[in-house]
Amino acid sequence: MARAATRAAGELLAPSAPVGLADVVPVPERVVPDPAADFTLPEDAVIRVDTDPAARDVAEQLAELLRPATGYPLPVTDTAAIRHDGRHVLTLSGVAAPADATDADSAASGAGAVDADSAAGTDAERVDAAAIDGEALGDEGYRLDVTGTEVRITAATPAGLLHGVQTLRQLLPVAVESATPVAEHWMVPGGTIVDRPRFAYRGAMLDVARHFFPVEDVLRVVDHLARYKLNHLHLHLTDDQGWRIAVDAWPKLAEVGGATEVGGGPGGWYTRDDYRRIVRYAARRHVTVVPEIDLPGHTNAALVAYPELAPSKIAPPPYTGTEVGFSYVDPADERTYDFVADVLGEVAALTPGPWLHLGGDEAFKVPADTYRAFVERAQELVAATGKIVVGWHQLAPAAHADGRVLQWWGTNGDDPETADAVRRGARVILSPAKHAYLDMKYAPDTPIGHDWAGLIDVRTAYDWDPAAHLADVPAEAVLGVEAPLWTESVTSLAEIEFMLLPRLPAIAELGWSPRATHDWDGFRGRLAGHGPRWATAGITFHPSPEVPWPADERTLPAAAERIPTQRTDPDGAGTPAH
Repeated sequence: MARAATRAAGELLAPSAPVGLADVVPVPERVVPDPAADFTLPEDAVIRVDTDPAARDVAEQLAELLRPATGYPLPVTDTAAIRHDGRHVLTLSGVAAPADATDADSAASGAGAVDADSAAGTDAERVDAAAIDGEALGDEGYRLDVTGTEVRITAATPAGLLHGVQTLRQLLPVAVESATPVAEHWMVPGGTIVDRPRFAYRGAMLDVARHFFPVEDVLRVVDHLARYKLNHLHLHLTDDQGWRIAVDAWPKLAEVGGATEVGGGPGGWYTRDDYRRIVRYAARRHVTVVPEIDLPGHTNAALVAYPELAPSKIAPPPYTGTEVGFSYVDPADERTYDFVADVLGEVAALTPGPWLHLGGDEAFKVPADTYRAFVERAQELVAATGKIVVGWHQLAPAAHADGRVLQWWGTNGDDPETADAVRRGARVILSPAKHAYLDMKYAPDTPIGHDWAGLIDVRTAYDWDPAAHLADVPAEAVLGVEAPLWTESVTSLAEIEFMLLPRLPAIAELGWSPRATHDWDGFRGRLAGHGPRWATAGITFHPSPEVPWPADERTLPAAAERIPTQRTDPDGAGTPAH
């Protein structure tokens, strides 16, 4: 597997191309460049932040991002005086600059306001970025002002501050991603960015059931999401091949059901403390964990652990293949609903976010009426935990539950059942398999992955509109977008990263940026600058030929590791699988 080469401590990297204020992924809503206001981070810089603990934590995260490469101490100080109008303010400046040295509007004075559409190469009308005030930034928007003496990020919430921090990270030289000190001129281009998300829900899914991944790998995925302003991590915790979360009331689910995985590996599971650690780590980065307990199908691992849940009451053999649709819990047995209530209750209690994912797909052996009745009871059990039910779009025929969200993964955008569920009150998350399934191969010769939904190169991942993809589903019913990574053929962190990058930033831009900024040529040009960043950070990625990566071969990953030859699927690779 191609992986970035390690940089020596203190090494001076090859000079990178200057970063422009609009060279950000996802592309910001509005950009006001001011070439006369570039900021250079001095060695005695400090980070000032208001006294809110959550905002201070964002400031600490900024310091944690910058200290390794710069070698600067970057102390974080509380400054109550810089908080105003109910907004949070984070500043980064030299110690000589007063906390209120620069008015937020001064960075744009004398400069024409450039809409991000123009930065992306479109003919959109120019708009004054100062027209969006702090309140209108909403729960996740931010304003970033760069002058010769200060960088200031303003937001209504700590989440907005963190998104601003991620933008600032991209505006610094590539060497900021180094884990060891680097000699560099730490310059940030001057001007103003005003930015906020298009959709409230922007996420990715990691299947830890087909192959188990340790906590550290999951945390690394969280970092990738936060870097591109994605705010939900959906964990597919249970399936035929393994049960991955401990449940006190049913201990054999993990102890027995967690001991297998695709291909016959050792499997594994998360203890309650493991899961809490993932949730805490994600929450600090303003990423919400969405746990999925797949029901009534995809339950072979649970049936191995507890045969009483099987329709036959006989334990099936452990399953390590990749076929789907053959297993289900007994919908006619009240003990099944005790099991569902116990599991959902324990997982909900460990999960501070509002969502609980029921799965619900590919229960092929359950009659339609029985399936619908099961889902309706399961939805009630979710509601009893205080959570909002999410499920794959196969849940659509069931009665509506308050707040219900359907995750649509189909290949044909004409879906009358989902459209009907929306008319009855459901909202949707878009995960179309032909565009957003990151387990699909990039090209025919991609050595891992599948192709049942088609090949998904970077442009295919980018060129679609979540708001208009489903027939008869209005844009206001679209909660957001999610990119699933199923792991039948993915066995390591390096392979996870290879399949995520560079397609994950494409999905992130669809979820964050205004539709009017959508421009393939502009996106691929901005994306190209991230190859050197990933390489410097030691992140594996696919060097897609669609992207004009920098010509200097030192900025691309070294071929120190190779992707394994595609493993043989004993049950027929290419089967649609959840």
